[in-house]
Amino acid sequence: MEEPRGARYYEPKESPYQAWQKREGLPVYKGAYVPDLYSVEVAPWARIGMKGAFVNLADQEMDDAWVMEISPGNQTLIMHHLFESVVYALEGRGATSFWQEGKPKQTLEWQQGSIFSPPLNCYYQHYNLDGQRPARLVAVTNAPMVMNLYRDPDFFFNDRYVFEGRFNAEDNYFTRPGEKVGRNSWTTNFISDIRSFGLDSNTNRGAGGFLTSFTLSNNQMQGHCSEFPPGTYKKAHRHGVGAHVFILSGEGYSLLWFEGEDEPRKVDWKDGSVLSPRELEYHQHFNTGPTSARYLALRLGSLDARHYLGWGRDGEGPDQIEYEDEDPAIFDLYAKECARRGAEVVLPRPNYRRAVAR
Repeated sequence: MEEPRGARYYEPKESPYQAWQKREGLPVYKGAYVPDLYSVEVAPWARIGMKGAFVNLADQEMDDAWVMEISPGNQTLIMHHLFESVVYALEGRGATSFWQEGKPKQTLEWQQGSIFSPPLNCYYQHYNLDGQRPARLVAVTNAPMVMNLYRDPDFFFNDRYVFEGRFNAEDNYFTRPGEKVGRNSWTTNFISDIRSFGLDSNTNRGAGGFLTSFTLSNNQMQGHCSEFPPGTYKKAHRHGVGAHVFILSGEGYSLLWFEGEDEPRKVDWKDGSVLSPRELEYHQHFNTGPTSARYLALRLGSLDARHYLGWGRDGEGPDQIEYEDEDPAIFDLYAKECARRGAEVVLPRPNYRRAVAR
C-alpha cells in the first residue's frame, strides 16, 4: 500500500529540548506532581559540576524546573544562558555571585526560602556555605521555549551579549528595597525568605487568604505566594499551563480535572511537594492541617499573556468556579478528609445555586 503523501511529516519527533535534556543524562520527573523535592534522586551533572535532576510537569514544553544539589562547602561551575530562571532555595544556606564581563561581582547570601532570579545572560555561580550539609536549589526556567525556538545549545549557553537594561552590575542591585507596583504586586530583585514574607490580603480566591505577586531582576517570568488558614479551601480555577506550585508549609491536597470529566485526580501535598496543572485544567487547593498552608507559584508571567477572563476561553465554563457553583461532592470530600486528620472545618458549607457537573 502506498504511503500517503506527507505522512512522515506527522510522525512524532523529538523536540530540540528533549534531545538536549537526554544528552544531559539526568533523572527526569514527569506527571502532575512530585511528592517530595527534598528526597528526589539527583545525579552528577557535568554542566554545573554538581548533582541535578529535571522536573517536567503538566505535559508541556513552555517551562521546566531544575533541581540542583551542591555538596557541603562546594560550588557549581559558572553558568550563563539566554533563557530566564527563578531560583527557590529549597534547603541549606549559601551565596550566589552575579557579574557581567569586565565588571565587579555582586554577591547575595541565601537561605532556605530565598527567592532570586539571575538577570538574563549574566554570569553567575552558586556556593554552599555550609561545610556539613548539602544545599538544594530549584530553578523554574523557560529553557524549553527558548531551546525549541533557537535549537542550537551552543548559542543559548555561550552567547556573550550583555543586556545592560536588565543588569549593569549596579552596586545595590540585589539590596535595594522592593517596590509596590499595583494591588498585591511587587517588583524586587531578592526575597530573603518567602516562607515568612508578609503577604497582602486577597479575597478573590476565597478562604480568607493572602496573596502577593512579584517579578524579579527585570525578567518577565514571575511568581506569587499565597497563604490560607486551616479549615478552609480555595476556589477552583484554571489558566494557561506552566505554573509550578511549591508547597512551603502546611499539609493538604489538591484536586485537578478537566471540564466534563467525571472524577478529579487527588494530589496530596506537604512542605517540599510541587504540582503543576495542565493547560486549562481546573485545580483547587485544600488545607487539612492544623496550621495555615502557604505555597509559591513560579510561572511564565508576561511571557504568556493569557489571563483569567471570567468565562473560559473554550466557551465551556468559567475560569473560576465560585463556591456556590461547585459540585457539592467537593465539600463532602473535604469534610471527610479533615475528619480523618482530626482537623476542624471552618469554611461553611456553600449555599449551592445549582448542581454543576465537572
